[in-house]
This record gives sequence, structure tokens and C-alpha cells, in this order.
Amino acid sequence: MIAKLLIANRGEIACRIIRTAKRMGIGTVAVFSDVDADALHVRMADRAVRIGPAPAAQSYLRVEAIIEAAIQSGADAIHPGYGFLSENADFAEACLAADILFVGPPVEAIRSMGDKANAKALMRAAAVPVVPGYDGDDQSDATFAAEAERIGFPVLVKASAGGGGRGMRRVRSAGELAGALESARQEAAAAFGSDRLLLEKLIEDARHVEVQVFADNHGTVVHLGERDCSTQRRHQKIIEETPSPFVDAPMRQAMTKAAVEAARAVNYAGAGTVEFIVGSDRTFFFLEMNTRLQVEHPVTEMVTGLDLVEWQLRVAAGERLPHTQESISFSGYAIEARLCAEDPAAGFAPQTGKVIHWRPEAAAIPGCGSTTASTKAGKSRRSTIR
Repeated sequence: MIAKLLIANRGEIACRIIRTAKRMGIGTVAVFSDVDADALHVRMADRAVRIGPAPAAQSYLRVEAIIEAAIQSGADAIHPGYGFLSENADFAEACLAADILFVGPPVEAIRSMGDKANAKALMRAAAVPVVPGYDGDDQSDATFAAEAERIGFPVLVKASAGGGGRGMRRVRSAGELAGALESARQEAAAAFGSDRLLLEKLIEDARHVEVQVFADNHGTVVHLGERDCSTQRRHQKIIEETPSPFVDAPMRQAMTKAAVEAARAVNYAGAGTVEFIVGSDRTFFFLEMNTRLQVEHPVTEMVTGLDLVEWQLRVAAGERLPHTQESISFSGYAIEARLCAEDPAAGFAPQTGKVIHWRPEAAAIPGCGSTTASTKAGKSRRSTIR
């Protein structure tokens, strides 16, 4: 088992990982930028290392600083959390090069799923349903126009390396396509460093349903049910619930089987989420695979009674999954909501403001104790990476 774990993240997910690691008897190392010097995750960890100034690009996104912090603190493993470097194949590779265990999937699985066009090709080969579309190498406007006519309007223009709705445009007629391609390329290049695009058939009145999968390094792949995340604002999930109120038993069986096959197709290991777009007739198509722990994982933990961070740590250490598919049970219903600070007078655009009062209840989630109790953690030993 891992002896000392560095968490390459901050905030809620860093605290979440620290709680499970402590329960398992694993030493913990936090990293922090200048603005987070007194943050809760810093106080909870056994040790904390400064990695740079406030901007994430100069701290939490600095691969060399994270690796140096792990070496300096004697950590033998790094958990990336979610966001930041969690789906960065180069970071995972740098961990391996430094002889540090990366608590995540294999490097090639991250790379394979990180490019939407490549991921769709792999899924087609694995007989996983994929949205009709075009993801070829010819990126000319003429080819996109011809392919859009073949697919049939309306279509979606999407950034191949993208996510979160950036570089995505709805196109309902041929006359809108050229402008959509131009603006999507510009946004994709600025956001992801690549202006490569793809086309997909727009599924009208669609729902967004994802399946939690888990795999070990011994050939076992299981699913932990689905989560419905159809309620969104600006392509960001607002409500996440399990089980989905829309998914019936036959659809659940087919969708979870497809998700498991998707994980097998890339020799996956660890926690992952296979996302599907679902039509009103319950026809579903592969959308993408997130090669990390999701923000929404607690709802799955609540209905299964399992600690997914513990599973991640055990799988990374080479252990087999503690359950087979047949021994995983589901009970009850769970829902998670994102609280958004917004300005309703400006189309509900994001807006900063003061939290006047906040009193969280103790969470009945594996590995997650009372937030109030956890704020009593003492100061940790600190060092710094210049």
C-alpha cells in the first residue's frame, strides 16, 4: 500500500482525498499556492509544500513543481483529484519517470480518450454506439459542408480536443456552417491549443447520462450505475442524480454494458466515467470518457456505500477490485446540486459575492466526515518550492 500520498489539488477534492487516506493510515502531503496558504486542505494534511504564486499556471499547473514537491516530501504516490492536471497524460508520464505512482489510469488511456475524434474511432471499433458524424483529417470548410449535408441538419460543430462546451456550435442550416466553423476554430485554438474540429448529428431533446466505471490491473472491469446530469447551464452540470429517472431496466443493462466495453477498449484501470447522449426514444450514443474521478462521484458512493477514493488508491497500489459486478448492490436515491453565484438581471451570468451564512450538515458519504469537525485540524508542517 501507498505510504505517503501527495494530493496535486486544492479545496474540496483535496480534503476529500485526505480524509480517506488518513482513514487508511496513509500519510498525506498538500500543495498550495500563496493564496491558499491557510486553506483547509493545507491544515488537514500531515505536511504541506508551497508550489508558487496564486495563478494556477504558476502553481497547480506546474508539472515540475508538483513532482519536486513529491520528491522533497518523500511521497511515493500522487493523486491529481479532478481538474488541473488530472487528465494530463504528460503529467502522468512525468510521475512515472520520477518513480512516483500516479493514482489514475494508464498514460495511453488518458491520451486515447483525450482526443474526441480518436476516442470515437476506438469506440466504433469496440461496437460502442457513437453519434453519427464526421471526425476525419480533412478539415476544409468544403468537406465539413459536404459531411453536414450527409449527416443532415441540425448538427453540432465541436472542438476535437475540447470540453465544457468551448469550441461547440449548434448549426441548424447550411448557411450557418461557415461562421460556426470559423468561430469554433478560434475558440478551440485559444482554449485547447488545437483548432481541429468534428461534426456530430444534433440529438434533439437529449438527456446527458453517464456511467461510473472502475477497473483494476488484473482484467476486472465493473460499473457502479448511472448518473443523470441533464440539467445544465452553459454546458456545466447543475443537477446530478442517481439512479436516472429516465433510464429503464433494459436501457440500464445495455448502457452499462457499453460503458464497460468502452473501458476495456482502452485497457483502462482506476476510476472513469463514460458519458452518453440519450435521445427521447432512449437511444444512446457515446459522448466522451472522463479519465478521472468526477466531481459528482459522491452520489454514486451514497447509493453503493463504497468509497471510490479508497478503490483508486488500492487499484493504483496493484490490488484487485474489492467487489465483482455481482456483489455490488444499489440502494436508494441520491442527488447533488451545484450552487451558482449568478446575476439574474444579466441572463444568470456568473457573479461573485459574499456568502452571508453557511452551515453544512455532516455528510453521509464514505470518507467524508463533518465539514465543521474537519476545520479543527491543526496547522501542518510546511515547506516551499520556489
